Amino acid sequence: MVVKWCRLSTSCLDDILAWAESLSWVKEMSRCRQDTEWHSEGDVWTHTQMVCRQLHSLDDWSDLSPEEKTILVFTGLFHDSAKPLTSIVDLQNGRISSPKHAVRGEKLAREILRELGCDLVTREKITNLVRYHGRPAYLMERIDPAAEVARLSWLVSNRLLYLFSLADHRGRVAKTADRSEIDLQCWKLMAEENNCFDKPFSFPNEQTRFHFFRNAGQNLHQIHHEDHRCTVTMMSGLPGSGKDTWLSDNRPDLPVVSLDKIRSELKIKPTEVQGEVVQKGRARCREFLRLKQSFAFNATNITARTRQRWVNLFTEYKARVEMIYIEPPMSKIMIQNSRRENPVPGKVISKLVSKCEPPKMNECHSLILVG
Repeated sequence: MVVKWCRLSTSCLDDILAWAESLSWVKEMSRCRQDTEWHSEGDVWTHTQMVCRQLHSLDDWSDLSPEEKTILVFTGLFHDSAKPLTSIVDLQNGRISSPKHAVRGEKLAREILRELGCDLVTREKITNLVRYHGRPAYLMERIDPAAEVARLSWLVSNRLLYLFSLADHRGRVAKTADRSEIDLQCWKLMAEENNCFDKPFSFPNEQTRFHFFRNAGQNLHQIHHEDHRCTVTMMSGLPGSGKDTWLSDNRPDLPVVSLDKIRSELKIKPTEVQGEVVQKGRARCREFLRLKQSFAFNATNITARTRQRWVNLFTEYKARVEMIYIEPPMSKIMIQNSRRENPVPGKVISKLVSKCEPPKMNECHSLILVG
């Protein structure tokens, strides 16, 4: 699978599109109609090909690195891939819409890129652009446009997001021109004015950034002082991904609260109800937090909702939270899982993979992705 990604990522656009045309999710795109007011060019696959070709016509295309070109091409390939899963037709007027197709598209792109063997960091850059690809066109509808570009600069490259938005706008035939490239230029200008067009917005410190993301509507320039009492190293990753090994190699002196160990102590299987395990885990975390002692919290933590509940606990005690997400190739995960004292059933891991949401910079004080 790794060879396939290496080959695809260095292929010309025509070869990438030819490869994609035989795949089931692309065939679904070719059968998916779009609203003719915004997409008179036809189905989703027709639009997708037009967008990918528009990328190569951008004035800035030749200035991009090979990696940036690859990221943009595959963003183009996946950006509307979930429209067949989300499109609905208004029976009264026949209008077609695809609510939350970008959110579903992020997940679908991650699944496909994982199967192809795309490296973790590149994959997440692509999936994040898929998730947020439509945001620039609506900048001026935001209450605080400056906060919008600052927020996105920590999740994607605003420069790449702007360039993709141009290609997405040009790769269609719209009957109604309610949006223009002026809207996209506003995104670029706003990002440049806030010095976050080609780099993340500069907050005074990471605590200020952390609170900015956690408190919707907070003023972009409100400062929070850093008064952390300890640091919690929060592990995230599928069973067998190597979280214990990473801690041993990189944080050997930290005491560890491990839900796996608690599970073993309580003789509760991974497939059984985990309420008692979580309750005991929270109690042990509180012991360290009350002592203001740094520690590691080791669990799968593969969904944003689960992580948020634990982060809420940690920050109640003014802890700094660093997240470590580990995802080696699936073949390695399955091998390492089989060698565990209590291996997790393959069916359970497959179910966890389908739910997996790697953490983003808006969830923590610092984030490390380990592929």
